[in-house]
Amino acid sequence: MSNWSLSILLASLHEDIQTRLGTARKAFSHPGAKGDASEGVWLDMLNTYLPKRYEAANAFVVDSLGNFSDQIDVVVFDRQYSPFIFKFDNQIIVPAESVYAVFEAKQTATAELVGYAQRKVTSVRKLHRTSLPIPHAGGTYPAKPLIPILGGLLTFESDWSPALGASFDKALKVDTDQGRLDLGCVASHGHFFYDGDGKAFKFETENKPATAFLFKLIALLQFSGTVPMIDIDAYGKWLAQ
Repeated sequence: MSNWSLSILLASLHEDIQTRLGTARKAFSHPGAKGDASEGVWLDMLNTYLPKRYEAANAFVVDSLGNFSDQIDVVVFDRQYSPFIFKFDNQIIVPAESVYAVFEAKQTATAELVGYAQRKVTSVRKLHRTSLPIPHAGGTYPAKPLIPILGGLLTFESDWSPALGASFDKALKVDTDQGRLDLGCVASHGHFFYDGDGKAFKFETENKPATAFLFKLIALLQFSGTVPMIDIDAYGKWLAQ
């Protein structure tokens, strides 16, 4: 009989994330360094535990019309079917068609930060995305409908008391359209997600928030399917500019 314990393994994953986020909060006095360290913790977790078809990075998102998003702390994008990712001096630029999810990663959740995250998510969702018909041996499949881009917020703590209560809910409801935050994690307390059926935000307080968030994200990505077939020629026209 194996001596492994799934409960202990899942708890260890969360404890590692929480400890590293706590260390970043205590060890760095400069807000920028503290933010970079926190962002790095979440990126490392996602790149370690998400299926390999996905990649996570701090990046800008661009569309075929030449529009750019704001810089996003965590972009989860397709690495299996997307034909190109731009890299220049450690700056990563991802085509809009490749994006599955975007998150802001900060130390503490506040109303101001929620609004900031909503604006960042909007800057990605408003970009133009192409989708081409898909050729196959017997003909051509219709162009795939665009998948919804998930948006969210990742923090270590919350300035509210209770941490995941009415004040947090009120801040999230300020924008339930282009800037909607579909899910997120406050690693010291729990995670949240948007319930499309009930048109409401759900807050879950548990002992392993980072693990619960990761599982929720993977579940939502499973239902997202695969990104559409990108129109390379739409980007290629910029070669003549």
